Amino acid sequence: MSETTTQAAGPATPTHCPYCALQCGMSLRGGPEAVEVVERPDFPVNQGALCGKGRTAPALLSSRVRLTEPLVRRPATGRLEPATWEEALGTVAAGLRRTRTEYGPDAVGVFGGGGLTNEKAYALGKFARVVLGTSQIDYNGRFCMSSAAAAHQRAFGLDRGLPFPLEDIPRTGCVILVGSNLVETMPPALRYLTELRDNGGTLIVVDPRRTRTAEQADLHLAPRPGTDLALALGLLHLVVAEGRTDEDFIASRTNGWSEARAAAMAHWPELVERITGVGVPQLREAVGMFCGAESGMVLTARGPEQHSKGTDTVSAWINLCLATGRAGRPLSGYGCLTGQGNGQGGREHGQKADQLPGYRKIDDPAAREHVARVWGVKPQTLPGPGRSAYELLDALGGDVKSLLLMGSNPVVSAPRAGHVEERLRSLDFLAVADVVLSETAALADVVLPVTQWAEETGTTTSLEGRVLLRRQAVAAPPGVRSDLEVLGGLAALLGHEKGFPADPEEVFEELRRASAGGPADYSGITYRRIAQEDGVFWPCPEEGIGDHPGTPRLFLERFATPDGRARFVAVAHRAAAEEADEAYPVLLTTGRVVSQYQSGAQTRRVDELNAAAPGPFVELHPLLAERLGAVEGEPLAVVSRRGRAVGPARISVGIRPDTVFMPFHWPGEGRVNSVTNPALDPTSRMPEFKVCAVRVERAHGA
Repeated sequence: MSETTTQAAGPATPTHCPYCALQCGMSLRGGPEAVEVVERPDFPVNQGALCGKGRTAPALLSSRVRLTEPLVRRPATGRLEPATWEEALGTVAAGLRRTRTEYGPDAVGVFGGGGLTNEKAYALGKFARVVLGTSQIDYNGRFCMSSAAAAHQRAFGLDRGLPFPLEDIPRTGCVILVGSNLVETMPPALRYLTELRDNGGTLIVVDPRRTRTAEQADLHLAPRPGTDLALALGLLHLVVAEGRTDEDFIASRTNGWSEARAAAMAHWPELVERITGVGVPQLREAVGMFCGAESGMVLTARGPEQHSKGTDTVSAWINLCLATGRAGRPLSGYGCLTGQGNGQGGREHGQKADQLPGYRKIDDPAAREHVARVWGVKPQTLPGPGRSAYELLDALGGDVKSLLLMGSNPVVSAPRAGHVEERLRSLDFLAVADVVLSETAALADVVLPVTQWAEETGTTTSLEGRVLLRRQAVAAPPGVRSDLEVLGGLAALLGHEKGFPADPEEVFEELRRASAGGPADYSGITYRRIAQEDGVFWPCPEEGIGDHPGTPRLFLERFATPDGRARFVAVAHRAAAEEADEAYPVLLTTGRVVSQYQSGAQTRRVDELNAAAPGPFVELHPLLAERLGAVEGEPLAVVSRRGRAVGPARISVGIRPDTVFMPFHWPGEGRVNSVTNPALDPTSRMPEFKVCAVRVERAHGA
C-alpha cells in the first residue's frame, strides 16, 4: 500500500485528515488497498503539510487491519464469530428492547465519540432520545475540552474552541500556550508559532515538562502539576499590582471585576511561587511579555483542563485576558485547542448528556420545543439531562444494563480504566460500532463494522469553528455499513421506520433546521457552500454568502451574554483531588506522543507509527532515577491507589524531579489510565487525568 504524500497529477478527491481538530486538508487517489495521499497546498490551515499520522492514514483502509463483517458472541463458545448483518442488527435491537422493557428506557446507555461526523453525532443523539427514550447519553469528548467549554459559556455566553481563525495567531504580539504540546499533538500547527516569532511576537509555554513545544518558547514556565490555577491568579495579581489593567475595557465590556480582582489579590507572588515552583522573577517576566505587547492570546489545552478544578483554571486564564483588554478585540483573546477531530461539532449537536442540536440546553423549554418540532415528536417525550461520561461508565452494570457504543475505546481512554473495564464486562448487553476491533469492541456481544473517513461523506467542525466537508474517496468493503445505516436499521427494527436516513447530506439538512436560531447555528451552511469556501465558520444563519459570510471572529462588537458584556468569574486556588503524600510521594501526569493518537486503536495498527512509538514509557528526572536506582530502559512500575502501569524508564532533565510522565495510548500493563484519578470537576464533570499521587518502583522483570 502506498502511504506516501505526493503532488503528482491526476484525479484526486479532496478531503480532510481523520485525526486531530486541525482537520488538515488532503486529497486521496486510488482504491482501498492502494490509496495515495496527495497534498492540498490550497487549504489554508495546513497548506499541504501533514504529520506522520495523516500521511499514513490510508493504512487503516486495508481489509488486513479493519473490520469487514459483523461479529456476534456465540453462547456455545463465548467467542465473537462472523454473522450476517440481519442477525447482528436483530441481536442488537433485541438486546436494547429487552433491557428497555424490563428496566425502563434509562437502563439503556449510549456512548459516542469525538471522531464521529456532525451527521453521525446528530443522528446518535436523536436515536437515543427519540427511539430509545433514554437520557443516558454522553461521549468521550467530555474527556477533551469540557472544562474549557464550561468556562467559555460562563465568561462569554458561547463556546467555540477558538473565537478567531488560526491565521490570527502569527499576527498577535504574545501567546501564552498553557498545557499544550502542540508540536507533537498537531505538528502542522507549529508553523503558526514559528511565524509568530518571525513576526516579532513572543511565546510563553506553561508545562511541567520541557516538551518539544516548550523548546520553541521565549519563556518556559514549569509549574508543579495541578497548580495552573494558582499560576494564572498570580499573574493577574501582578497585572493589578503593576497597574497593567485595561480599565476602559473592563468598564465598558465586562461585569464582575471587583470580585475577581479581590480573589486574585489573595494570590501574591511569593505564595504562588511556593505553590507552583515557578519563581517570582519568571512570573514578572511573563507579565511583562504579555502586557508589553499590543495584543495577546492565551491558548489552553488538556494540561490545565483535565482537572477536578479545570473549569476554574480556565476561568482564571480568561480573567487574565479580560483584565488586560485581550478579548473581543482583533488579534486578541482566549482560545482552546480542541483535541479530537470533531470534538467541537460532536458536542454541538446532541451527543452530550445536557445538550440538544445547535448547542441548545436540553432543559430549556424553548429549545425542547424547537427540536421536538423538527423531529416530529412532542417536547414532553424528550428525556432530560443524563449522566456525564465517567458517571455513565461508572453506572454500567448497575442502573444502566445495556450500552450502545460508537467510535470510542474507554477500556484504554477512561480514567480508572480497570474499573471501567469491569463495569463494561458486567453489562447485560454491549454493542459496539467501530472501524477496528478495539479493546472495548473485544468485550462486546455484537460488533458492527462501520465505514471510516475516506469511505463516507460528512462534515466535521475544526478547532476554529470551521465546518468542513470530508468526501468519500474510496468504496467501503462489501461487508461494511455506515453508522447512519446502522442507526437507521436499528431504528426501523425498534419501530421507527422514518426519520433516520442513510444519506449524510439529508441528515445535514435536518441538522441545519434543528440548529437554526441556536448558539451553534448552522442553518446557513450547506455542502455546496463548504466546498466552495473551504469551510464555513459558525454561527452562520443565512445561506447565501452575500446574506451571511459566516463568523471567523467572535465577540468583536459584543459578547454572547444577555447584556453583551463578558463576565469575570471569581476563582481561588485549591489543591488537586489527590496530592502527593508519604505513601505516594510522586505526581503523575499523562499526555500524547507524536506518532500515536488517543487510545491508539487506529494508530497502533500502522507499522510506520508503531516503529516510531512502539510502546509506553515512564519519563522521570535523573534525581528521581538516582533515588530509585533506576537506569535508562529498565521497567518501572507507576502505582496509584487505583492501579498499576509499567513502562521502560526514559530519564530526562526536561521534567520536574517531583513528577513522572506516561503517554496514554496503550492497553495492557502499560495502560496508564489504570492509575489515573476519576475525580470530577463540579461544573464540567471532567475527570482529573492530569495529576494524581503515585509511587514509582523498579518492576524487576515485570
